[in-house]
Amino acid sequence: MTQPSDHADLASQQTDFFQAVESDTSQRELAELCNALYERELQNLSASGPRQINLLRRRLAGLSHHVKRTARFLVSRTTPLTLDQHNASWQAKQPGKSPARKAEPDDCLHWLAKYAKAGLVVPVRVQEFDNEHIELDSIDKVQTENQTLHINKFGWFDFYGNSLEDAQFTPRQINLVKPTKAIVTSACCGHSWNHKGKTLPRRLSIREMLLVSTLDWRHFSAAKLPPKY
Repeated sequence: MTQPSDHADLASQQTDFFQAVESDTSQRELAELCNALYERELQNLSASGPRQINLLRRRLAGLSHHVKRTARFLVSRTTPLTLDQHNASWQAKQPGKSPARKAEPDDCLHWLAKYAKAGLVVPVRVQEFDNEHIELDSIDKVQTENQTLHINKFGWFDFYGNSLEDAQFTPRQINLVKPTKAIVTSACCGHSWNHKGKTLPRRLSIREMLLVSTLDWRHFSAAKLPPKY
């Protein structure tokens, strides 16, 4: 007759086995994600990285930390999006047209007047020639007295979402828009469009992917600290 202790030992062995398999699977997934992220970021740096050698060295020195942190965030699956681990990206059904086209300046004004604060992640509609996509950026300064704010990459905007940067030498048009689930989902998945409709998704930078880790998908008006991975 099997003793109770034998059952306990068997259960313990099974638990250890499944934990080992899970750990091994997680490590393989992390390694695959890290490889994809390294390849992408090195391509970005070679194509459009800083020309100053010292700045480039600093970017390269911090690359390992940011890649591992991003990979751990992706493995955690804390977003409502499907993970494509081979390409280190998220997937969701792409609409035929950019959801940011429906964004109204008055909605942006009312939303920012109520919620704008440093650290809040906001979507930006980017149009360049015939191409269009949505990027995420973060607020780093708010001036309520004249209803303007500054975001990290794209600079100054008014609360209606209009860019206040000098755009006379660039064909790019940018507008800050009120976040909705459809708009933020398209930004996270790199959805892109032209006059014919959908085009190939763009690859998010590591910076953009880490911004996603600060999103509260229930309340886009909440700015939360990124998790410590």
